[in-house]
Amino acid sequence: MEHDWRRAQLSARERALCEFAAKLTHAAAAVGQADVDELREHGLDDAAVSDAIQVISYFNYVTRVADGIGIEDEPEWTSV
Repeated sequence: MEHDWRRAQLSARERALCEFAAKLTHAAAAVGQADVDELREHGLDDAAVSDAIQVISYFNYVTRVADGIGIEDEPEWTSV
């Protein structure tokens, strides 16, 4: 999962969260009610959806700040 979550053995709920995270990261303006409804179908309530959005957004923010100021990846983070 570290390199490609699409190949990992995930539960349907985990896969839905990863799909949502990818969409929020790469096409935030395209995220809508249908995406939230999909998460609800996997047992997430409003608080859990809000938490997911907060965590995904925070990591996107931190990554962009780090990239913007030129912080280098740690050696152990380098993809194989």
